[in-house]
Amino acid sequence: MDAITLLKADHKTVEQLFRKFEKAGDHALAHKRKLVDEMVRELSIHAAIEEQVFYPAVRARSEDLSPDVLRSLEEHHVVKWVLSELDTLPAESERFDAKVHVLMENVRAHVLEEEQYLFPEVKKAFKPQELRQVGESLELAKKAAPTHPHPAAPDTPPGNLLTGAVAAMMDMGRDALRTARRKAVTQVRKSAPRPLKKPLESLMSMDSAGDSLH
Repeated sequence: MDAITLLKADHKTVEQLFRKFEKAGDHALAHKRKLVDEMVRELSIHAAIEEQVFYPAVRARSEDLSPDVLRSLEEHHVVKWVLSELDTLPAESERFDAKVHVLMENVRAHVLEEEQYLFPEVKKAFKPQELRQVGESLELAKKAAPTHPHPAAPDTPPGNLLTGAVAAMMDMGRDALRTARRKAVTQVRKSAPRPLKKPLESLMSMDSAGDSLH
């Protein structure tokens, strides 16, 4: 898979998550939280591989595209800060939906700019075989990319390559801990005894039974 095809596939995956969130009801808090967790993961990985592989390759090939890459990095920076807040924000928070909508607006604008301008220019600057090679590097980078945002970390080589590896290891432990906690909570809820009927409800049930005998 070439680099452009891979990155567009990532964009499509994230857009599908956005649309699911927009269709979710106001009270679907657990569902929305799960969707945001997926957004955080997908966007963190996507941003990392672009910053580690794609953007450096573009800047090395074309000086004319360097300003566009720098703008993209700044857009990533803004998105990662919003993601870092959403990563731990409860779905019950009054700011939760608002932050997600700001996130979607920023990401959609970024995707539109990349797909309508940057990607066509990159296709002109690279040969098809070269784009496939970059795509292979992106796929490899995905396997070791951070799964959570790290907005304060470097976003250009060599700094992001070094901190990215450390961040990815930290994120693996964080994800494992979060999964274990959620499983424990689920088990507790399943094993909890069902609440007894309230006294009034019990009396009403007895009254109903008595009425049926007459």
